[in-house]
Amino acid sequence: MARWEPGVRERLVVAAVDLFIEQGYDATTVTQVAERAGVTRSTFFRYFPDKRDILVAGQETLSHLLAEGIAEAPAGISPLEAVAAGLERVSSAMGPMNRELGPRMKAAVAASAELQERHILKSVGLAAAMTAALIARGVPDPTAHLAGELGVLAFTRGYAEWSEGDRQSENDLAYYTTTALNELRAASSSLG
Repeated sequence: MARWEPGVRERLVVAAVDLFIEQGYDATTVTQVAERAGVTRSTFFRYFPDKRDILVAGQETLSHLLAEGIAEAPAGISPLEAVAAGLERVSSAMGPMNRELGPRMKAAVAASAELQERHILKSVGLAAAMTAALIARGVPDPTAHLAGELGVLAFTRGYAEWSEGDRQSENDLAYYTTTALNELRAASSSLG
């Protein structure tokens, strides 16, 4: 197999998630993940420091895209409209592999307390990226934090609907995340 072959990172993630589901997170070794992905153990470590980091693969990219979308949103729009721009930006980077992997990733996380912890930390990181981008736009701190948290909820709900829902639907991830954000906005206005 060629060194630095394209798609290695994705193959490692898919292999790991499948093994986590089949035999459990704790029973899965880095060697097994590498073998399933068709690479060497040392290649695994070029992409991930350990098997725990597979779950947060792409978090830095997601955080960057969310922040970038918020930063480039038109001036004068509301914080939630800026969050929607971030959700649209990140949604444009999510393809068929992300959609296929969603339900399997959810099952792997549900079966492992350690993966649940990593998933929560990933959500915290995404919220922090959105909050920082909103503060940079001049949004007051409490409002920026709330909007960032709503953005994470919208992304989580939208991604679940997109990856687990009707495969025949022509709606892209942005449709689902925006719909979720609008539902959350309506729900928050009813809090009083």
